[in-house]
Amino acid sequence: MKNYIKDIRRSMNMSQEQLAVTCGVTRQTINAIENDKYDPTLSLAFKLSISLQTTVDKLFVFKENAN
Repeated sequence: MKNYIKDIRRSMNMSQEQLAVTCGVTRQTINAIENDKYDPTLSLAFKLSISLQTTVDKLFVFKENAN
């Protein structure tokens, strides 16, 4: 799943640590999500969208694996 968390976070001059604190997760979790190594739970996706003042559908884009 592609995401725009890093782009939106940076446009808000927010660090990974600041975002992590507001969402109740570790900075490593934010890093893993931004680098497509971890797909967040639905509740975390909503926390991210609230913290980044956007909607879930603007943060994440579903990309089906090409087989």
